[in-house]
Amino acid sequence: MPRRPHWTLADIPWDAIDRTAIVGDQRLFYLVAAASFIEITTESYTRNLAIFCADEPEVVDWLENGWLREEMQHGVALRRYVETVWPEFDWECAYRGFMSEYAELCAIDHYAPGRALEMAARCVVETGTSSFYRMLADASPEPVLSKLAALISADEIDHYKHFYRYFRLYAERERPGRWAVMRTLLARVAEVDAEDAAIAFKYVRLQSQPGVPYSKAEFKKFRRDIRPWAARYYRFDRAVRMLLKPMALPGTLSRLAVQVGIGLARAILFA
Repeated sequence: MPRRPHWTLADIPWDAIDRTAIVGDQRLFYLVAAASFIEITTESYTRNLAIFCADEPEVVDWLENGWLREEMQHGVALRRYVETVWPEFDWECAYRGFMSEYAELCAIDHYAPGRALEMAARCVVETGTSSFYRMLADASPEPVLSKLAALISADEIDHYKHFYRYFRLYAERERPGRWAVMRTLLARVAEVDAEDAAIAFKYVRLQSQPGVPYSKAEFKKFRRDIRPWAARYYRFDRAVRMLLKPMALPGTLSRLAVQVGIGLARAILFA
């Protein structure tokens, strides 16, 4: 698959950041800082995923020379944004704490049982990230963050397309059943929600308020605090369609599943 021209850090107007529009918004601070941790950690995951897919040179080449480079750039850009707007935040110290807990999630033994199912699981992650950054782009009152988040969202959609194509490639060989695919999709949705974001939030909070004991209840409260943004800006329809695509449901059933999925997503959000 030909690689499209990609944006660079030089394309972001860093000097035009309007700090007054965002510096006091703790919700955006936590979202952007936590996202920077997860994005910049892709190298650890890529190394193991490339080993997992070593039988397919095309997949390994894209993982190492496409996906990794772009994900790392996302992390570097988000880190630069955080350090520009919130210079008092010790990003490096907080990130070391994050990695001490997060690294074990990147191990091969946490992967789905088969390459096709792992590619399907990666589609879940890219669905979530593309939707998150689109929401962030639309919700941000600061124009440079909106631009940056929109660029990252477009990248994540492109990554989804690659992982979906590789899912189809491996599925032709491994023939995973539709129920196995569904179980994998649901399991990865639960894992992403429970682990990545929660761990990142934890270490942003610990660094922001040193010496103050941390409780898991703080992350749950934070999620409640950002629900109004999700209600207004999250594109449930697109996210559910992307999530269900590996299921390859027939037309009528697919349309019904999308409507049910949207309802469930909204119900979970506002529970």
